[in-house]
This record gives sequence, C-alpha cells and structure tokens, in this order.
Amino acid sequence: MKNLDFSVIAPYMTLLPAAIKMVLTIGLCAFVLASLLAVVVGNLRSRPRWKPLEVLLGFYVEFFRGTPLMVQLFIVYYGLPSFGVRLPPIPAAILTMGLNSGAYLAENMRAAILSVDRGQYEASALLGYTPFQCTFHIVLPQALRIALPSFMNGFSTMIKETSIASLLPIIELMKLGNQIYAKTYHPFEIFITIAVVYFLMTYFVTILSRWAERRLAVWAN
Repeated sequence: MKNLDFSVIAPYMTLLPAAIKMVLTIGLCAFVLASLLAVVVGNLRSRPRWKPLEVLLGFYVEFFRGTPLMVQLFIVYYGLPSFGVRLPPIPAAILTMGLNSGAYLAENMRAAILSVDRGQYEASALLGYTPFQCTFHIVLPQALRIALPSFMNGFSTMIKETSIASLLPIIELMKLGNQIYAKTYHPFEIFITIAVVYFLMTYFVTILSRWAERRLAVWAN
C-alpha cells in the first residue's frame, strides 16, 4: 500500500470524460430499449394470448435469462455477420444489453401487472373502456409504479454491465483502464479509480430512484 502512486493516472484524466460519456450512452440507450421491451413483453405475458406468441415470448425471456451476457454479445457482434447482419460495435452493445435486461425486466413487469386488482378490469369494462384503454390508462400506470424499484435497479446494473463492451472495439471505462494499465503497470490505482467512477454513477441512479419513488408515492395516496 505504501507504493501506491495515483499520480500515474493524471496524464490520462483528460480521456476519462469521453469514456464516461460512452458508458452513459450505452447504458441509457440500452435501458430505454429494455424498458420498452419489458412493458410490451410483460403485458403480453400477463394474460393468455395466441399460443405461438406465448411460446415465442417465453423463449425470448428464458434464452436471454439463461445464457451469459458475454455469449449473447459475441453472438450479436461476431455471429450475426455469418447471416449477413453486421452491426457497428456501439449498436451491437446497446442491442445485446437491451435484449438481455429486457428479459429480466419483462418478468418484473408481468408480476407488477398481475398484482393489480382484477376488480379494476371489471370496473373499467363497466365504464366503457376498451381492453387497450384499460391497460394503457389504468393498469400500466399502477404496474409501472410497482415495478419502478426493479427498473431502477436494472438501470444501475446496466451501467456496471457496460464494462463488458470492452470486449468490442469500444473505448469505455474498462477498455480505457486496460489501455492505461498496459502503459503504466499500476493496476490497483487504475482499477480502484474506475471502481469509484462506477460507484458514483450507480449511486446517482440510486438517489434518482428514491426521488422518483417519493414522487410516485404522492399519486398512490
């Protein structure tokens, strides 16, 4: 510990903002995709549907929940070109992480929808609401409030999982750390700094989540 020298990182600090921006870009875009998938898939899986659709959605959820994110990333970036589909590194990372997290969040969303009192469906039908209007105006707002903590936790996880994008030609925090390590041979100083940066980003998400929960709690009363 006495030999630690964090000054070796100083010449590379100007590279940090671009790496953080890349992490946030991938994380935010993937979270938006995952959230959209979660709402659609969770809603479709919350009630009986056309059997082939149920099988397809079930396969999507189980496949992405049952295989490693790294394998999925390799399939999207290195495997799809074999079928003529080539994605740039950043879209490939966003798509893979969005699909992966969307599968987890879809189950949280399905559970939240199922927790809404069934009597509200009957009441909405008596008021003349169509099934779509009932879902959009009554069920989803309540389900989203219930699922919010798991969604924000998922977002925090996605910020940390962007480190796996270092396997692709993308300069994010982990790739930057590896490049600095190759030049300085000071792994502890580099990776503890990166850990602090990740912690600060995820802690901000935690604060944002608590604020959103308090705001939504007002509407629940």
